[in-house]
Amino acid sequence: MLNISHNKLNKTVDISDSASGRRVFHQRHYKHFNRFLLVFSLMGFIVLFLPWTQSVNGKGFLTTLTPDQRPQTIQSPIPGKIEKWFVREGDYVQKGDTILFISEVKNEYFDPNLVARTGQQIKAKSSAVSSYEGKVKALQNQIGALGNERILKLQQAKNKLLQSRLKVKSDSIDLEASKTNNKIAQTQYDRTALLQSEGLKAVTDVEEKRLKLQETHAKLISQENKLMTAKNEVINAEVEIGRVQAAYIDKISKAQSDRFTAQSNQYDSEAQVTKLENEFTNYEMRTSLYYIRAPQNGYINKALQGGLGETFKEGDALVGIMPADYDMAVETYVAPLDLPLIHLGEKVRIQFDGWPAIVFSGWPNVSYGTYGGEVVAVETFISKNGKYRVLLAPDADDHAWPKDIRVGSGASTIALLENVPIWYELWRQLNGFPPNYYQPEGDKLANKEKK
Repeated sequence: MLNISHNKLNKTVDISDSASGRRVFHQRHYKHFNRFLLVFSLMGFIVLFLPWTQSVNGKGFLTTLTPDQRPQTIQSPIPGKIEKWFVREGDYVQKGDTILFISEVKNEYFDPNLVARTGQQIKAKSSAVSSYEGKVKALQNQIGALGNERILKLQQAKNKLLQSRLKVKSDSIDLEASKTNNKIAQTQYDRTALLQSEGLKAVTDVEEKRLKLQETHAKLISQENKLMTAKNEVINAEVEIGRVQAAYIDKISKAQSDRFTAQSNQYDSEAQVTKLENEFTNYEMRTSLYYIRAPQNGYINKALQGGLGETFKEGDALVGIMPADYDMAVETYVAPLDLPLIHLGEKVRIQFDGWPAIVFSGWPNVSYGTYGGEVVAVETFISKNGKYRVLLAPDADDHAWPKDIRVGSGASTIALLENVPIWYELWRQLNGFPPNYYQPEGDKLANKEKK
């Protein structure tokens, strides 16, 4: 009811005698409650100035510290067909143990004696290489023999040429002697004929001189023929030298051509041997790939290809394996806004899923059920979920992580930052500001040294 009248009813009517009036208008002031509120207000004001540890929260899961310790799948580098399994899911295998046996699905590898036949081809080609090597050596020896023979033949032809030239000189001298004898015989004949005409010589003497003149003239002609024959022999000797040179050049060139052909065939055979050896090694390696073996000690998680006779392509995952020996780590994700606050060596508190914990992010000393971690890697590229990945290893200065945690289970992380008053943290949270940016002590010292 609005109190708009100037006549105050409570001034004229006494309502203290009524039950409702006695309940409302009493004189008690709840002194203890007021004191409690005052003390609580003072304590709340003092609490506002208590230190509060800023933190960056993240959500992640358990993983391993190094990539080779993480769960993996075993693939086959060749296509094939499953023939036999040697393990079951959950079995423990050691490195090198056979997991399954596969067979070929490509027709060019169906021959069970493919490796042996390739080895026989290598032996045959190697024998061909040896034969060509022998032929090359024989032709080389032949070339050497022809060279030596050419030298001897040329020397023989040169000697013959020299002999022919000496014979030309000898015949030239004999020709000059014949000419001289012919002149003497001519003179004697003329003198005898003159004397016979004067009656001093007989006709028989003249005839004797004429006969001797004809003999010397015949000898002169014969000696001229011998000289011409000797000159022809010189020309023939010179031609013989050229013929011997050309003949042996042809023979040596043919032998060299045959040698080069044999060498070409030898190199081609060596290339084929190398190719066959490569194929032989590939076939041996491919045969060894029929047995899929464990790459390391671990436990068989799940058979990704089941049954017998099932075919698969190269690179298809066949079975999953979990390494037996691994170092636990936590893979967590932080927002890009908080990434500059995360540094290598940063201390982090971790709460594992399934392990009871009482967490006070601002007062880590009073938290219960959390475990210590240390930042060992910070990803430099953003992940698909819009956050950056951070890898945490166990803190050596803190108590050990539980032994029963498994890879893949969830974990919550709290990265501890600077200590600030509670009122500042409340003010920051209400305004949506990020935590204070800071640098670790090591980075601060390094910056001072650079300056």
